[in-house]
Amino acid sequence: MADFGHQLPPLTPEPLGAVDDAVLGEAIGRHGRRGRATGWAPVSAPLAVYRMTSEQVGGVWPLIAGDGLPPGGALLGLDHLSGGAFSADPIGWTLNNTAGVTNPNMIFFGAPGRGKSGTVKMFALRQMAYGYRTLVLGDVKDEYDPLCRALQVQPHAVGHGLPARINPLDFGPVGNDWSRLSRSEAQRRAAMVFSRWLLLLRGLVGSQHVPFGPTAETAVGRVLRDLTGYTDGADRMREITIPQLWEALRAPGEELVDACRYADRQQFLDDTRPVRDALGALVTGHLAGLFDAPTTVSVDWRAPIQSLSLSRLDPLGDEAVGVALTCLNSWGRAMTQLAEPGDLRIVIRDECWKQMRLGTDAVKSLDADLRLSRKDGCVQVVIAHKPSDMLTVGDSGSQAVAIAKDLLHLCATKVLLGQDDQIGDELSGLLGLSAMAEHIVTDWAAADRGRALWLVGNHVAKVQTVRTSLDVALTETNDAITAPPPPADGVGEPGLAPPGGW
Repeated sequence: MADFGHQLPPLTPEPLGAVDDAVLGEAIGRHGRRGRATGWAPVSAPLAVYRMTSEQVGGVWPLIAGDGLPPGGALLGLDHLSGGAFSADPIGWTLNNTAGVTNPNMIFFGAPGRGKSGTVKMFALRQMAYGYRTLVLGDVKDEYDPLCRALQVQPHAVGHGLPARINPLDFGPVGNDWSRLSRSEAQRRAAMVFSRWLLLLRGLVGSQHVPFGPTAETAVGRVLRDLTGYTDGADRMREITIPQLWEALRAPGEELVDACRYADRQQFLDDTRPVRDALGALVTGHLAGLFDAPTTVSVDWRAPIQSLSLSRLDPLGDEAVGVALTCLNSWGRAMTQLAEPGDLRIVIRDECWKQMRLGTDAVKSLDADLRLSRKDGCVQVVIAHKPSDMLTVGDSGSQAVAIAKDLLHLCATKVLLGQDDQIGDELSGLLGLSAMAEHIVTDWAAADRGRALWLVGNHVAKVQTVRTSLDVALTETNDAITAPPPPADGVGEPGLAPPGGW
């Protein structure tokens, strides 16, 4: 009060009277001593009551932290909602049903330059300490090349004129020791192989806008069994390629015609011509020199990471890259179908929208992998820029769009990096984000790289990814922009790009 010019009179306390020792020694009941102002109140003081929504609690008591996720798995950064460190462990979350997580799949959404690729590479790099091995099925921008080389792994490059070949009809580990298998086990593995091949061929033929109905499936399935020797009961399955399948359909034998219930050979040729033409266009076009011969790439599952680069196909257009991703998708499933117990793997699928735009069957192929992730023990990581990437795979209301929407629900962990306001509205419509969650994505996460809203089951985390200087050197993806140009005389080596960091 003195600061405002008011002088209050001093308050002199009354002197304490003498205390009778007899009073101190007497028993005092729960209501105190009898007399005026000598006891306790019979009722307690009323409590102040506040009514508010859960969204307003943070403003009334801003220093109260919520519960975070269990500290297991890869340490990625800080959770600004719980105030503690944030660790990602999709397999552990699934096994323990943490926050209602039912599968280990992850999907990342983020505008270019928001740190999406850096966050994914950080996740894969940190999980290597826990025994995880990473398979990059189609690095379309060579973003994982520095990380592979730092770990002393040579990435495989697929492109015209390069020695690497991928046979999408490869048996993979399923074909090992076929002659030693029991009859029931051989039949089970054969069913797995033929089912995967038919799903692949349905997607490839559909990419040429040719329907693949039951009649075509019967003919193609019969040819596959004949070429591999399964029809004759051979104890060793022969490896085949797509050009061999195409040639067998072009020159059918009488047994094939009879098995497919055609009146004569000409009727078979007339009825299967659209499928043959579609396969022929692929064999002489997008598959030529890339996916038309036995596999020359050996996947070393003892290495911490394996990557297949598709950057050389980028000048050919999105359709060529999409066909290549479809072939790699089938080949990668063959490589991971018979994983040993405890063999933890991360499968990264970048730019998957290029594959999904090939048609409904291509979307079904990706859908099948996500559904089998819990059984196979793989963490499937799907990367996209925005929700419309998933919704432009077909006409509105089509089966392809419906399956693409379901893919969001097949990924229990959703990582939303910075987006524009319009994209934030799309995310809210698809994922049911609250106004506060949408604001985090379009405002806080968009303000700096590496910031993201993590939706782990029914748990929400506001995470800032933290990278060390070594992490920046291994996961930075802006070298093509920030690196200085080489010397004009061509002598010497260009300088290193500034590490930056976020």
